Amino acid sequence: MRVVIAEDSVLLREGLTRLLTDRGHEVVAGVGDGEALVKTITELAERGELPDAVVADVRMPPTHTDEGVRAAVQLRKAYPDLGMLVLSQYVEEQYATELLADSSRGVGYLLKDRVAEVREFVDAVVRVAQGGTVLDPEVVAQLLGRSRKQRVLSALTPREREVLGLMAEGRTNAAIARQLVVSDGAVEKHVSNIFTKLGLSPSGGDHRRVLAVLTYLKS
Repeated sequence: MRVVIAEDSVLLREGLTRLLTDRGHEVVAGVGDGEALVKTITELAERGELPDAVVADVRMPPTHTDEGVRAAVQLRKAYPDLGMLVLSQYVEEQYATELLADSSRGVGYLLKDRVAEVREFVDAVVRVAQGGTVLDPEVVAQLLGRSRKQRVLSALTPREREVLGLMAEGRTNAAIARQLVVSDGAVEKHVSNIFTKLGLSPSGGDHRRVLAVLTYLKS
């Protein structure tokens, strides 16, 4: 896996690089701001060397507000197959929603605390590089907890909401079954009910798992 890291803290950037390279992945570039990230990815793409994934901080110079996520959204539009994992110090709903708005494929949003869980972090980078979706459990919990969204989910049972939260974290049906200590068949039934109640047709394929969350976010 070939990765570009965008993080203005040199210490953290080097740490992320070490975590990935120690596990056999290649960090092809490290940059410290959103403008440099866009420039680097553009140059790599022009040479036919687009990386598999980008790991980017939400807040970067010069204003330390939303430079990172704006660069991520811009790059996602230009290169839809580029995996994008965004790291944030806190849950910032607007940024999570903006990142997921156009496409759920190959997108991740994790809190920086999650980086300390090395295996989970590296697995998240791999998952987005392969076109999967990763949402931090705390992000999911906060988004699902907003009162104005509850109207959309009012038709779901408590168990279905629990399953939806685990789906949004990127868990497979088998992983959800283990977490809830139920059968795979029971999880499949819950997932099917969620799709039906949220009006997601079978034509959505596997991405209905993420569209279930996006339906909530856009309500």
